[in-house]
Amino acid sequence: MSTQSPPPQDPNYGQQQQQQPPPPPPTKQRKKRRIFLWFFLIVQLIFLIWIITAVSSSGGDATDCGSLTQQECNDASDVGTGIGVFLLILIWFFVDCFLAVIYGVYRLASRRG
Repeated sequence: MSTQSPPPQDPNYGQQQQQQPPPPPPTKQRKKRRIFLWFFLIVQLIFLIWIITAVSSSGGDATDCGSLTQQECNDASDVGTGIGVFLLILIWFFVDCFLAVIYGVYRLASRRG
């Protein structure tokens, strides 16, 4: 008489087997919307127009200068225009830095999520 050991059984035998959910159906590739790029370009255009109008509005003869000569009055007007344009460029720079930080945070958040 031969004694055979029973065949090895699966340890999960008798338990419900976990079913994996079916794979999701293939989706269409969504076209990337570049909203931030367009917003950035619009901001650049606004600043460019603002600077051009500031420079072009400075032309003409200065009046009501008091005791200054016409040449000194025109020179003072040009200096004021230069200071104004410099301040606009400075604001433009800080707005671009702010937008860059926002874009960097957005990109970091979209990569982790």
